[in-house]
Amino acid sequence: MEILYEDEDILVVNKPAGLVVHLDGRTKEPSVSDWFLEKYPESANVGERQGGVERPGIVHRIDKETSGALLLAKTDKGHEVLKSQFQNREIEKIYHLFAHGQVKDDRGTISFLIGKSASDFRRWSAQRGAKGEKRDAITYFEVLKRSPELGVTLVEAKPKTGRTHQIRVHFQALQNPIVGDKLYAKGKPELLGFKRLALHARKITFKNVKGEQISVEAPYPEDFRQALDIVG
Repeated sequence: MEILYEDEDILVVNKPAGLVVHLDGRTKEPSVSDWFLEKYPESANVGERQGGVERPGIVHRIDKETSGALLLAKTDKGHEVLKSQFQNREIEKIYHLFAHGQVKDDRGTISFLIGKSASDFRRWSAQRGAKGEKRDAITYFEVLKRSPELGVTLVEAKPKTGRTHQIRVHFQALQNPIVGDKLYAKGKPELLGFKRLALHARKITFKNVKGEQISVEAPYPEDFRQALDIVG
């Protein structure tokens, strides 16, 4: 795990794709929490707890197949400060993604409400027919590059809210699902060599315990660099 930023209370790592952030208590596989506990055993009691499952270091999460910047808390004070910023939507997260097709607008705001999918319990939906409580969700985006000949658009997305699968669901609702998304882009061709979700948590900006604003950028993994070379 590449460490991108570290102080006494807070850590930012560059999570590789394919690694789950924390376990759910039902399955066993390597996780960010396991790595954190091994490296920082003194911080074993810091982090989220849910359903009796300890999640050392965890303040927020990104999907297993998403790569990039992930915040972790080393102390209770670090956890408290970061959690407060997340709850108040004060942390800026920037993602880069490859979407299927040509995203129509150069920039914009996606504000579709998100509920549970009526057809698949694993999925969420921002479309008609979504079940249960529909929660507000806001994603700002800007097109970085279009490639009509390859059938993809490189996009920068900034989620204001933090709903589960938010960026994936919002771009599916635009009819531009993310390349490699096995849940939300079923039937779409594999493009640009991706064998996983083409979503990277590129940058995160937060305040540390001292109140200093910190911005951390996560380098692209190899598959993203190769895709960028292909798009040109």
